[in-house]
Amino acid sequence: MQPGRHPDRSSAHRLRAGLAAGTLAALLALSGCGASDSSDSSKSAAGDGKYAAPRAERGDAAAGAADQGSAESSSAEKKKPSALSAPHVIRKASLSVEVKSVPKAVAAARAAVESAGGLVASESTERLDATHEESHIVLRVPQAEYDAVLQELAGGGKLLSRTTTAKDVTDQVVDVESRIATQRASVTRVRKLMDRADKLADVVTLEGELSNRQAELESLLAQQESLKDRTTLATITLSLSEPESPSNSKDDDPGFLDALGGGWHAFVTMVRWIAMAVGAAAPFLAAAAGLVLLGRLLRTWLARRRVPQEPQASRPDEQAPAAPQAPPAP
Repeated sequence: MQPGRHPDRSSAHRLRAGLAAGTLAALLALSGCGASDSSDSSKSAAGDGKYAAPRAERGDAAAGAADQGSAESSSAEKKKPSALSAPHVIRKASLSVEVKSVPKAVAAARAAVESAGGLVASESTERLDATHEESHIVLRVPQAEYDAVLQELAGGGKLLSRTTTAKDVTDQVVDVESRIATQRASVTRVRKLMDRADKLADVVTLEGELSNRQAELESLLAQQESLKDRTTLATITLSLSEPESPSNSKDDDPGFLDALGGGWHAFVTMVRWIAMAVGAAAPFLAAAAGLVLLGRLLRTWLARRRVPQEPQASRPDEQAPAAPQAPPAP
């Protein structure tokens, strides 16, 4: 029985040893594969790291450019509301007011405008008759004081008419400013080209181009100044007049005194016209009277010259005997 047990024990030991060797080989194989995989993964990770850095840099640059662009757009958006919040408007008004005294009203209007920081652009006064005057004034007032001054002027007397206009020129102002900036940059570029030019022909050409661009720039600056003046100061044209004096005559039917006054007026008018006619005809009448007097003097002189000749012709008749007288009838 005992000798038969030894072969079973040795086979068991062999089986255990084979199992252990197989397990060890499998572990070694798994460890080698894991090491190769880890080395490959480390290499790929290193390669990915090399390419990831430039990508990250480019991404950062793109992100910076995007941030800069967004910042510029946001600043531009901020500027747009600020530009639109202050519109440029040209305001004009025309007032016609009836006052008791034109000189006093003119002085009051001048004081109101000057106290508001404005000025009197022009003034013209016309005397209609001995007691009535009429005045036209052009006033320039700041936009902030426009409504207050307009209300004060309209309340200075009896308002006959009022006209107001408002014109938005914001787009025109922005366009002129943009064109000025572009023209200034163009002038600067031409000047830089003149500094680099070596040939005389190039210098002459650039000088002509610079002259033209500077002229355009000055024209744009003049337009900008005109727009600034008209949008900063509003224009008010004020017409002042005095009321007509009330008539003392009544609308009743005319009476005896009215007829007597009318007849006397007609008589005086007729005498005046007759006197005027006589005065106008007096030179002609004097000339005619002078001619008549001269004619009479000439006739008298001629008659006196003929008187001595007539007695000599009648002397033979005087020497002749007188004719016998006839006897009286019985």
